[in-house]
Amino acid sequence: METSREGEAVARDSGPVPTAPAHGAAPPAAAATVTDTDPGTAPRPAAPPSSLSPSRAADFMQCPLLYRFRVIDRLPEKPNEAATKGTLVHAVLERLFDSPAAERTAPRAKAMVPGQWERLLETRPEVAELFADDPDGERLARWLAEAEQLVERWFTLEDPTRLEPAERELFVEAELDSGLRLRGIIDRVDVAPTGEVRIVDYKTGRAPRPEYAEDALFQMKFYALVVWRLKKIVPRRLQLVYLGSGDVLTYDPVPADLERVERKLLALWEAIRRATETGDWRPRPTKLCGWCEHRAHCPEFGGTPPPYPLPLGRIPAPEQGRMGAD
Repeated sequence: METSREGEAVARDSGPVPTAPAHGAAPPAAAATVTDTDPGTAPRPAAPPSSLSPSRAADFMQCPLLYRFRVIDRLPEKPNEAATKGTLVHAVLERLFDSPAAERTAPRAKAMVPGQWERLLETRPEVAELFADDPDGERLARWLAEAEQLVERWFTLEDPTRLEPAERELFVEAELDSGLRLRGIIDRVDVAPTGEVRIVDYKTGRAPRPEYAEDALFQMKFYALVVWRLKKIVPRRLQLVYLGSGDVLTYDPVPADLERVERKLLALWEAIRRATETGDWRPRPTKLCGWCEHRAHCPEFGGTPPPYPLPLGRIPAPEQGRMGAD
């Protein structure tokens, strides 16, 4: 997913324990709020990467140095409105399914937005700084109204009264034969009475142009590969729901698709291992650099990366993976 839960993904990707934005879209949400610790706690020691998530894979493909900053150096990134709005909308859509089917209406979902915002403030108080300069609350009110609009648009794309998700916000983790561990959080898993599986991901941005559709599906194919390796089931459908533009992008994978993704991930992981061993994390300038918070540390902008925190030539052995109970 594309929300500020990416901080959790970073923590899982490091240590034991994408492409151009869509047309008219906000900056990539994965670049929004990455923090390695809670406020007021001491930072954890740096550790070599031990697993791979869709977001971190996309980081490395976009810019190896960005991957280093997030996974190894764990440089903090401030919350931004776009990613935090995504977190808020995802929370509403997840918790709406706690209600009986007949009560899953647009007015009820919109009414949940303020309460979920208060809950978010309790669990992640740092997001309050987004509106620290808004004493009258006018900007916050507009922002919450935008979140409500995204929630309402979802009802034009799917009918929650006819859905009973098998899983919501499902953390999945699998180890490939090579030893590479793959991790991720799936927004929603639907299972038909016939046993067919559909993986659904909500996006609060706009749908990509056709030339970027394949890049958008990379995350979904990643999830499908994990499910296939764990459950021996190829998901019947992958579905991206774009609330910003009111579009739905679907793809029906076949084993050959997922085998290609696996080969791509293995090659990517080898590149990450080499960079970890050598400390050679090179920047890859693109137009996305304009959204990056780490330009002060980037040589492309006259900056200097922090001292490399890892001993060179040491890579930890992967651990066993897991998924929700069968």
